[in-house]
Amino acid sequence: MILAYWEIRGLAHPIRLLLEYTGTPYKELLYNYEKCSDYDKNEWFKDRYTLGLDFPNLPYLIDGNIKITQSNAILRYIGRKHKMCGDTEEEKVRVDILESQAMDFRMQLENLRLIYLQQLPKTLQLFSHFLDTRRWFAGKKMTFVDFSMYDILDLNCKFLPTCLDPFPNLQEFLTRFEGLKKISAYMNSPRYLPKPVFLKMAKWGTQ
Repeated sequence: MILAYWEIRGLAHPIRLLLEYTGTPYKELLYNYEKCSDYDKNEWFKDRYTLGLDFPNLPYLIDGNIKITQSNAILRYIGRKHKMCGDTEEEKVRVDILESQAMDFRMQLENLRLIYLQQLPKTLQLFSHFLDTRRWFAGKKMTFVDFSMYDILDLNCKFLPTCLDPFPNLQEFLTRFEGLKKISAYMNSPRYLPKPVFLKMAKWGTQ
């Protein structure tokens, strides 16, 4: 597989984590837009319409003849290959709900507004209630949405370190995730890319 994205953490972070966790061999192609002073002439813009992508965008994943854009579609594709989309109908529904909810949460953080901080405790309360006493967000087994949820919860902790103090089950989820052998090994490897979080036009996380 080839995974391509900007040379930042960004939307590719949960995809990288999922590829590492599943032991999927992949090559990563990182585009650095700062190498070119004219953003529109960056190396990605030179490549984007030459790759045969239906909707050229980053991140993209190429797996043989399969070419995918949209980060959630990539996560779901990898999840299906490893039976990580939920087993029961209830688990599958939970995965479907959380897939979109996690992305909404992430976009709110990236486009940071004052109202975000005001609403953050209530938002985290909803996720805490959704997880409840489960080990993983869909149930007993990990699914691909756990990788999205780890990413966004970790980002919020970096933004506001005390935000999870009232929610021990979310804190335990982060600890459990980071304690996974393959995840821990990746996070301690030179390939790990924890920052910058966003591109330079974002409100924070650009360093």
